[in-house]
Amino acid sequence: MDKLRIDKWLWSARFYKTRTLAAEEIGKGRVAINGQEAKAACEVKVGDTVSVRREAVTRTVVVKGLSSVRGPAPVAQQLYEETAESLKARDEAAQQRRFAREPALSIEHGRPTKRGRRDLEEAQRGWGDRWSASIDDEG
Repeated sequence: MDKLRIDKWLWSARFYKTRTLAAEEIGKGRVAINGQEAKAACEVKVGDTVSVRREAVTRTVVVKGLSSVRGPAPVAQQLYEETAESLKARDEAAQQRRFAREPALSIEHGRPTKRGRRDLEEAQRGWGDRWSASIDDEG
């Protein structure tokens, strides 16, 4: 076997859990072969460069082998070799996530308690009478 469909290769190399997921990601334009956007039926051969964008990180790998069956993870990892730039970018992205501020910490008060919600509802009852955007004609 000298060529294999890209969706099948991505599945056998364990980039995606199913061929359907691989085909959907390819359809969304998140996979490129040798710098060109791929289609699910595109064929990949040994020596091709495949770029897979997942969760804001692009993994670039060189195809080292082809397999039409999905085997264990150690065997699947022998089907490709990740480039040095890709490894560096993944490490930087992991470090960025590690040092990033937790989004939940920016919420000062959070969701109101039952008592707080009742107080808000009580305060809002009279707002319709007091607050109006219209101009009152007191003539």
